[in-house]
Amino acid sequence: MGKNLLALALAAVFLFPVYWMFSSSLKPQSEILSKDPVFLFTPTLDNYTKATGVDLFWTYVLNSVTVTVGAVFLALVVALAASFAIARMKFRGRKGLVLAVMMAQMAPWEVMVIVMYLIARDGDMLNSIPLLTAIYFVMVLPFTVWTLRGFIAAVPVELEEAALIDGCNRGQAFIKVVFPLLAPGLMSTSLFGFITAWNEFAMVLILNKDKEAQTLTLWLTQFQTAFGSDWGATMAASSLFALPVLVVFLFLQRRAVGGMTAGAVKG
Repeated sequence: MGKNLLALALAAVFLFPVYWMFSSSLKPQSEILSKDPVFLFTPTLDNYTKATGVDLFWTYVLNSVTVTVGAVFLALVVALAASFAIARMKFRGRKGLVLAVMMAQMAPWEVMVIVMYLIARDGDMLNSIPLLTAIYFVMVLPFTVWTLRGFIAAVPVELEEAALIDGCNRGQAFIKVVFPLLAPGLMSTSLFGFITAWNEFAMVLILNKDKEAQTLTLWLTQFQTAFGSDWGATMAASSLFALPVLVVFLFLQRRAVGGMTAGAVKG
């Protein structure tokens, strides 16, 4: 009983800011700025109308979806091949490659902003959605490789050997035997990659000054002006910005758990 109460208390602490953000997005500005907290109010969608009514809103949405989905997809494709090689094959420099992946994962990408800007400027690639996608892909790749390597290593090699004996080549054994068992790893790495690329701010702020090449992270800043902050629109925009992450999390979490419990090694 005590543990349950403690868990509920912790859940309330972590969920209250989310509740306050969403409830504030439905309040009039006067009630948001009220000295006393307002818990009972008449909901209004004016803040959402204002947030989505800014110029180029749907362009920001399209850019965010493009760079996020593109970066995650590329990272999964490259990481599958790289992690399989690291987990299954013996080659010179393997330990060094693993160390390089770990170092790339630990390095703060913010220190590379100036270098990225100079490269983009000299290559005439500023305000480029493909370049931003490539940068996010490189940011997501190390974690994806490291995580998938662990999942591939956990798949018994005997399953692949059995497939080879049955007439499959190495590629067919991977696609038909190993790949279906990687659902938990693919889901978890996809979720991490999605959150990383969706929330990234520094790179797009420096590299994409053209509004038509910006993403939703910069859209969130449009409600802060020299004359004050429109907290209602800010909270509405923040709620909309967090919604895709929540949807992706719920969608991938269910399939990740299903993949974990559907292992092919039983029996």
